[in-house]
Amino acid sequence: MKLIASLCLSLGVLCATAAHADAVTDWNIVSGDVIVEAKIGTPPAVRVMAIVQTAAHLAVQTATHRGASVEAALAAAHRVTLAKLLPAQQAMIDAASRAALGQMADSAAKFDGIADGERAANAVLGARTDDGAATPETYRPHTTAGVYVPTATPAVTQWPQRKPWLMTNAAQFRPAAPPALTSDAWARDFNEVKTFGGRTSARRSAEQTEVARFWDYSAPPIYHALVRSVALQPGRDVARNARLFAAVAQAMDDALIAVFDAKYHYKLWRPVTAIRNADLDGNDTTTSDAGWTPLIDVPMHPEYPSAHSVLASALGTVLEAEIGSGPMPVLETSSPTAKGATRRYTSVGALVQEVGDARIWGGIHYRTATEVGARMGRQVGELAAVWLRSAL
Repeated sequence: MKLIASLCLSLGVLCATAAHADAVTDWNIVSGDVIVEAKIGTPPAVRVMAIVQTAAHLAVQTATHRGASVEAALAAAHRVTLAKLLPAQQAMIDAASRAALGQMADSAAKFDGIADGERAANAVLGARTDDGAATPETYRPHTTAGVYVPTATPAVTQWPQRKPWLMTNAAQFRPAAPPALTSDAWARDFNEVKTFGGRTSARRSAEQTEVARFWDYSAPPIYHALVRSVALQPGRDVARNARLFAAVAQAMDDALIAVFDAKYHYKLWRPVTAIRNADLDGNDTTTSDAGWTPLIDVPMHPEYPSAHSVLASALGTVLEAEIGSGPMPVLETSSPTAKGATRRYTSVGALVQEVGDARIWGGIHYRTATEVGARMGRQVGELAAVWLRSAL
């Protein structure tokens, strides 16, 4: 905000004439499809969406002020940003842009809108060129000379050096340290995830297993579908939706900058490491299990805090600010890691709680990490909420 104070599915969305809210929500779906097709990790994908949605907001703002075509501006803004950030998907992006622009008769308003969208995209891209995402990765594994360690490189170790959108710096909301390994809180967290998060756990219910697998997915589409639950409500307009998606996308990007700052600052071991090495933690109420394996695959970065929790909470905080005192519409999304199943939430609190529970039941987070992540997400989301209210 500081800058401004799959292919068939994509084409189908853009060519539809009856069952969509506006070009902002249509292009949000297309952007998600392009990002998924690019097969990039969640943090880079969230960054892409933040840049794209910010450009979309600026394009709508500029085109509206000049009386140009907002739809043309959005098509151009998305084409330029997505092609620059994900060049391997150029053909898909161009096809979606042609589908959108092909529905509009040639006119001065159309061409002015295209120019506005291109300018908006280039302005945002220029402002984010040096945001630190391209900083070379220099992680050094912790080892003793000559001793083997796993050779996979942790994810986005450079993220704490990135320039935020809304925060003053990456460490602005860095939390206190996780529980000491000798504490009762550590034993509580340890034993909960050991009991419910193992691949062969007899204590985890079928519903809990389903929830864990559902939230194994973290790419932008699973979260932005929740935003569309609000954006598709009656009485909204394209400018308001553009602001909302931009606020959410920037909050989510900053939330990941903040959480990776904390993760690489504290470097807390994941449950699979802790449980297999519990004889080393100095706590008599934890016991090791050398064969323990989590239900879902372990992300390649430190445990504390939970990134999923920070994302859900940041997004939810912005949605609550957008709705204000009115009733929250049912929030709905689906997940490819749950065979396309759909889940619905009647409140942000229910969403954030389920996301946190899912990471414990999946065997990859401790309870404290989810609670702390949720608090961090709310802090970041409140910054975006302030902007959202000021932009009305």
